[in-house]
Amino acid sequence: MKFAVIGGTGLIGSQVVKILNAAGHEAVPHSQSTGIDVVSGQGLDEAVAGADVVINLTNSPTFDEASPAFFQTSMDNLLAAARKGGVGHFVILSIVGVDQVPELDYYRAKVLQEDNLAAGPIPYSIVRATQFMEFMNDVLSWTADGDTVRLPATPIQPIASKDVANAVAEVAAGAPLNSIHNIAGPEVFPLDELGRITLRRKGDKRTVITDPTAGMFAVVKGNVLTNMDAHLAPTHYADWLS
Repeated sequence: MKFAVIGGTGLIGSQVVKILNAAGHEAVPHSQSTGIDVVSGQGLDEAVAGADVVINLTNSPTFDEASPAFFQTSMDNLLAAARKGGVGHFVILSIVGVDQVPELDYYRAKVLQEDNLAAGPIPYSIVRATQFMEFMNDVLSWTADGDTVRLPATPIQPIASKDVANAVAEVAAGAPLNSIHNIAGPEVFPLDELGRITLRRKGDKRTVITDPTAGMFAVVKGNVLTNMDAHLAPTHYADWLS
């Protein structure tokens, strides 16, 4: 099969390309660095021409109120190009519980992306993943202040990017689901405790202070970002850290 991997040079995309090619498929990475622009539409017709499957792993450059416009425009352009090119399966990566956090602009934008795909003309699959283990350093940096980091106790179920990539590749190589496939890490942690574990393992002497108002995840209510009924990935956080 031939795959057009849009956003194929990023954290997940580059791994998806390697997995699919190793399995004997033809997976071609596309990104701004290869001459495509999902907002203007530049190069999209050529990128998806002849592809059996389009995997869209592009992301908004910001997490703020500008993100809905990015996903609306990019999906309109990609769906039009995919329909023109006769693509039979369109796959995107989203977030577990994304429709349960309307307070966040970025999460509302991802719901918009999902809705546009589901209402579109092409058979589809949506892979929803929990928070990537690789993003913990970013999360710690958002509310760091000197010797302290403030984090809420929001339940998080971290998953390794390699496990996400494997799931995306598997779904993309299969028949369209026309629904959502949830994947998650094998363990749930309060975010503040996850921060302590991370700093301790790295030998970082900063202190994590539990603050229910700190950072992006402060607005999350309950355990909506976790899903123990999802397909559970094999990589544990302690093993990933080591």
